[in-house]
Amino acid sequence: MFRNTYDSDNTVFSPQGRLHQVEYALEAVKQGSAAVGLRSKTHSVLLALKRSTGELASYQQKMFRIDDHVGIAIAGLTSDARVLSNFMRQQAMSSKMVFNRPVPVNRLVSAIADKAQVNTQEYGRRPYGVGFLVIGQDQTGPHLYEFSPSGNSYEYYAMSIGARSQSAKTYLEKHYESFEDGADNFLSASTQQLLTEHSPMHAFLIRDLPPPSASLEDLIRHGLHALRETLQQDKELTINNTSIGLVGPASAHETGVPPSGSFRILEGDSIQPFLDTMIAKDTGAAPAAPAAAVGDEDVQMAG
Repeated sequence: MFRNTYDSDNTVFSPQGRLHQVEYALEAVKQGSAAVGLRSKTHSVLLALKRSTGELASYQQKMFRIDDHVGIAIAGLTSDARVLSNFMRQQAMSSKMVFNRPVPVNRLVSAIADKAQVNTQEYGRRPYGVGFLVIGQDQTGPHLYEFSPSGNSYEYYAMSIGARSQSAKTYLEKHYESFEDGADNFLSASTQQLLTEHSPMHAFLIRDLPPPSASLEDLIRHGLHALRETLQQDKELTINNTSIGLVGPASAHETGVPPSGSFRILEGDSIQPFLDTMIAKDTGAAPAAPAAAVGDEDVQMAG
């Protein structure tokens, strides 16, 4: 993008009907490190690539807990993300104090979208330079939303934002049908074996059942494969540069998770079992799109 006559303020439309300041804010999101989100009928999962400004610096935080049932992953300016995440926490706390219930996820996303839209319309303000992937669960099940600085928000089965996110989207588009149904409408393996042993008719019926959908481990593995597509050629996912956030029942590798499956963030050694399940690219077992061509280095000011 280049400077032009109509980008000095966010309230001025160009002759083509564009708000250039808002488009610049969307570009700031694309400069941030990648984040990937997926959901099924039982779980919602976030995966994020953390950055470090140097060998002596720690990795930047990419996920924030908003409430017991809601969490976010960010791409863009981390300082703007802190402001918006604090606003989301206030909305969640207000819902508990006034209505004595957790705030619905769609209402929370609509609240920050309305807040961001004000900054695209009023003189003297700038749009927020950060995008969110929001996961949560409520009475209607797990959810995944994308929030952008333009004030738009959409619900997705799978989505990615940040640098080189198009490569992750290509992978998710190829594989989302394998995990979007969740663990629903099929019998467990032990139940199928029991019925098969006692009745040939049951065995015939079981063969006609839809195949089991992705488990939480499969969902996370797909997310890790998509996140891997956003890396530069000489980079790999490690326990230091990867974060996983999820809502829903606990996986086999987790302990101490309440039955409700509240939002939690996995980092460090706790994500190693999931990294070990990844399929190497050169095996051809998990086809993925080639990484998009972008600049050599990410912008360090963005999260």
